[in-house]
Amino acid sequence: MRMWSNNGRNLTLAAGAALICAAMSGGPAQADSVVRVGTAVATVFDFVPLNVGIEKGIFKKHGIEVQELNFGGAAKMHQAMVAGSVDVGLGGGPELAFVEKGEPVLAVAAVMGPPTLTLFVRKDPALKSLADLKGKKISVSTVGSLTAWLADQFSRSEGWGSNGVDVVALGALSARISALRDGQTEAGVVDITNATIMQQQGIGTIMLSFGKIVPDFITHAVFARDPFMKDYPQELRNFLAGWFDAITYMQAHKAETVSIAAKVMHRPEDVVSIAYDATMPAFSTTGKFEAKPLAVLRQSFVDMKWLPKAPDMSKLYTEKYLPHQGS
Repeated sequence: MRMWSNNGRNLTLAAGAALICAAMSGGPAQADSVVRVGTAVATVFDFVPLNVGIEKGIFKKHGIEVQELNFGGAAKMHQAMVAGSVDVGLGGGPELAFVEKGEPVLAVAAVMGPPTLTLFVRKDPALKSLADLKGKKISVSTVGSLTAWLADQFSRSEGWGSNGVDVVALGALSARISALRDGQTEAGVVDITNATIMQQQGIGTIMLSFGKIVPDFITHAVFARDPFMKDYPQELRNFLAGWFDAITYMQAHKAETVSIAAKVMHRPEDVVSIAYDATMPAFSTTGKFEAKPLAVLRQSFVDMKWLPKAPDMSKLYTEKYLPHQGS
């Protein structure tokens, strides 16, 4: 059993209270182990299994109490992991590059395969097809980001090479939406939920889902700190078992999942329903790191200058904590 508060682990008062209650009831003291889980982004459907697992009591069935911590981006989440204030992180597959750079973590499960991000094109009579985007401005979050890499892959898929479009890094989504509205950019790499809302508002049209041009990829992964893996391997196994049970629940209960997700994402249920349909097929149900997606991810590290050379991917992840390993 493991317990802690924001002030540290081994919360003696709580432990003492549990012992008193156990003595009064005549049974052994029991409590769920707390796992502190960080998310890079709190308002996307991709990490909703965490919320479903919490609300439906799925993690508790595995003896886990999840303490969710939301961060404004992957960098802040990984900083928290290095600092030891987060045990497990839900982030992007490209963040395996952080492991190669020396961060004391490993990827322990593949969460999502092909990306559900979209290429959103502003309303303009001159932009009727993907071919009309040659040489045009496409907004992304930051230089070297997944969104920038996807814009580059789009250009290559159209036969234009890596310089076929003008990739513009504008940061936050709000800035990218403003640029589309004002005509400063012709298109942007946008998540399916916000792209759907923008399409409903008449700002433009979803012209492409990037999963069609990048079918083999690891968009998201679960990361765990080295000390957590070493000291609490069973808690990690239990967390991952709960995560994949939550996905199984989501597959069979769309209405309940959409209701939970809408509250977490602060989006209308009709929009979240579209995100559900687009995202659920991309979720991994095993967590295994397959060879083809790993190869594409490995090359992306070099393409986007995340790393000077392609790494040995086998050193960046482990599958030994996955449920039913070896079955």
